[in-house]
Amino acid sequence: MSDFFRALINIISVVAIPLMFLIFLGWGLVKKVKVYEVFVEGAKDGFNVAIRIIPYLVAMLVAIGIFRASGALELMIAVLGPATNLIGMPPETLAMALMRPLSGSGSLGIMTELMKVHGPDSLIGIMASTMYGSSETTFYVLAVYFGAVGVKNTRHAVPTGLLADLAGMLAAVWICNLLF
Repeated sequence: MSDFFRALINIISVVAIPLMFLIFLGWGLVKKVKVYEVFVEGAKDGFNVAIRIIPYLVAMLVAIGIFRASGALELMIAVLGPATNLIGMPPETLAMALMRPLSGSGSLGIMTELMKVHGPDSLIGIMASTMYGSSETTFYVLAVYFGAVGVKNTRHAVPTGLLADLAGMLAAVWICNLLF
């Protein structure tokens, strides 16, 4: 059964992005949208957004640096480590699960370190990369993008984003334990 799921996931991963590309182009043709011109216009807007988000980005990166340097991440891992064993999550991947909602670059660094130590084909390496792909940098999005467009009330966005991150992490643990 796991060989079937592995083959299915492999097929989906090979065709997903080209299929999405073709769907977007096809939909643009059906709606008579000048796809290339719209893409270029969006790229111009993206550059302006990048300039507007710099102050929010700097503030978020400083906050993450303080969080990691204070030892709070290691404390959270020590407290939550025993609970992760109950759900089949190696304690080594807990740092990844905790850092991912905060920082893409921070979680990428943790994932890279896990792969160097345990190997990319180990359960820990596969689970860390699956967690990376199945979750979002929630607080980064809230601080940077919401700040750039002037969203002030993020009351529902925070719990919803964190709940989605938790679902992604738990799904990654379940799928990786099932397939590997």
